[in-house]
Formats: sequence, C-alpha cells, structure tokens
Amino acid sequence: MAFRREKFVPRGGPSGGDGGNGGDVIMESTQRHNTLMYFRFNPEHKGERGEHGMGSNCTGREGKDVVLKVPVGTALYDAETGEMVHDFARADERIVIAKAGRGGRGNQHFATSTHQAPREHELGRPGEERVYRLELKVLADVGLVGYPNVGKSTLISRISAAKPKIADYPFTTLEPNLGVVSIGEAPHEESYVVADIPGLIEGAHLGAGLGVQFLRHIERTRVLVHLVDVSDASGRLDPVEDFKVIMGELKSFGHGLDEKPMMVVASKADVANPEKLKKLQTMAKRKKLPFYEISAVTGLGIEKLKYAIGEKVSAARKAAEAETEPEKAL
Repeated sequence: MAFRREKFVPRGGPSGGDGGNGGDVIMESTQRHNTLMYFRFNPEHKGERGEHGMGSNCTGREGKDVVLKVPVGTALYDAETGEMVHDFARADERIVIAKAGRGGRGNQHFATSTHQAPREHELGRPGEERVYRLELKVLADVGLVGYPNVGKSTLISRISAAKPKIADYPFTTLEPNLGVVSIGEAPHEESYVVADIPGLIEGAHLGAGLGVQFLRHIERTRVLVHLVDVSDASGRLDPVEDFKVIMGELKSFGHGLDEKPMMVVASKADVANPEKLKKLQTMAKRKKLPFYEISAVTGLGIEKLKYAIGEKVSAARKAAEAETEPEKAL
C-alpha cells in the first residue's frame, strides 16, 4: 500500500505496486546423473519467493525457479496417494512439480471514482506444497533372471566389459550390474544394455531372499534371458521346476514381466547333466521359447547367444517404434 507524494503532483493517489510471483519447482531428467543420492541429503526444495510490491506502481521481482535434475529412469510418485506423477524415460524431459504462489495486488487496483484513496490491498497466494517419492529404475534392453549362482554375473562379464563380483555362494550379487554389449563391426555396429538382476528364489514377491527390490529394474527391459543351471552343482533336481518357480515370481510381481519376450539358456553346459539338459530343452520347445546352451567358463555358445539376443532386442525396438508412430500421428 502506497500513495504518491511528489512535488507538483496534487492528489497523487494510490501507487502500491503488485507483489512478484514466486518461483516454480521444476524437475528435469538428465543423462549426467545416475543416482538419487542428492535427494537423500537434500530432501526439501523451495522456489524463491517473489519480492514485495513497491511505491510508484513498481511490481516486485519474480522469484527464480528451482530446477531439480534427476537421472533418466526416475519415476515420480505422489507420496500420499501412491499415484505415479511422471516417468522420466528420456533425457531432457521437464515438468513443474510444485507451482509457484501468485503475488498480491497493490492498492492501485482498488481506486474508483468514489474511492480515490483506497487502503485495501490483496495478499499473495501461497505456492503448492507437495511430497513426492522418487524411484530409480535401471534402463536396460535385456534382463538376466534366474536362481542365485546360475551364472548370470559370469555371463555378463563374458559378453561385456562389466566386472561384477563373482563367487561360489548364493546372493553374490547384491545390486544390479549393467553391461554394454556390442555386436557387428563398424560402421554397422550395434549395441544393447544388459542388466544382471540379483538372484530370485521362491517367495521373492513376498520378501524372501532379496525380495522384489530388484524386480522393478526389469520392468523396462525389452527381452528377458532366463538362465537355468543344468549341472548337478546347484543341488536342485529339476530344471523345469526351477524355471516355473522363477516365472511364478515374475507373474506375482505383475507389470507384465511374465509376458515379455523370453529366451531360455541352459548354463554350465560344460558340466551338464544330460537328463536335465534334455528335459529343459523339451520344455522350451513345447513352450516355443528360443533355447541355447552355454558355458561361460569354456565360452561354449556365448557368441551365438550374444547375437541372438541382439536380434531379439532389435525386433523389440522396431515393434516399440511401430506402436509409438500412430500416437505421434494423432
């Protein structure tokens, strides 16, 4: 609220300027970050408040926006309702997650022919206050699934430059490992990303073993490669039953994991039990699933599998592009 009191300006009248709007809180995806660690130690973020209005009908300065950078693959959920607000699947996506408050009006707006010296003014409106939950999901084309110690980490170390921890005990892998696999030769070289998902066991969807904390990482994968140990070293008797148990866990988790394109791989073929190998192969043939035998130790079947996965990924990418084209046309 202000009035003009200038020399030679009789009856100057009201001159209170408007308050400035506040700043929005914006979230933007970027490929420069790969963790959400920043938000763990900085959980609260505010847009800058606008400045007060001033005399001589001067509007206050608007507050600056706050831009929060998140890695590609981040899912944003409303903490109260659990509803997904946005899925940052690509780089440079930007949304406003909390709108700024609006500046109030100065007393200049309340002057009328009969009320020429108003002392009324309008307070600003507060901005939005929201609580969100962030969840980062690994972005990979291929997900390796199977019981602990079936050879997932060894396989990813053979087909890519990844160096996961490999040891002869269950649950060696405690977090997903990513590896980039290149096939072909330049200039026609292609690549795809493989994620080694920590071992699942029966009851994982209920929290057994490492639970389902890593299953969300294969929601985005295009192809699943199911490794089954056909040697006698694991102590498990029936490879077909092993396959069914893991498929049951994927189905129980939901999100269509059990419906993704899948390949069955008999691992440790260099020390395979012939009966187990034949039984698994028969099951794959019956279900019309591609079947491969590999030995990550000797290298048996590794190159063949690598290129076969590449073909599956390429086909899945083309199918995804065909689905999005009609949407773009609309």
